[in-house]
Amino acid sequence: QVQLVESGGGLAQAGGSLTLSCAASGGTFSSYGVGWFRQVPGKEREFLASISRSGGSTNYADSVKGRFTISRDNAKNTVYLQMNSLRPEDTAVYYCAARASLYSLSDPRYEYWGQGTQVTVSS
Repeated sequence: QVQLVESGGGLAQAGGSLTLSCAASGGTFSSYGVGWFRQVPGKEREFLASISRSGGSTNYADSVKGRFTISRDNAKNTVYLQMNSLRPEDTAVYYCAARASLYSLSDPRYEYWGQGTQVTVSS
């Protein structure tokens, strides 16, 4: 079973950048597909991006396509979310999730979740 810990959240100005990290332990990281999600209180969790086990394939939500980039370093058991051109509406708690199941990159089902990291974007 894999454990996930997000880091890198914080306060950013509109137009700025942040890079989130998702560090995994307790499993063979390269056996897991990984996704990033975010949630604002009172709203549904929103899918942002996903990456295949090898890192060779990625998928993005339209809301972040061209601004956010997901990547992974299996040697470091870490997945990243580079966020550029941040907007106040990007303010949310950001979660990474992992799955061993072989679903398509657009499938929202994940088995393991981190605790989340807060991102706040000021205007």
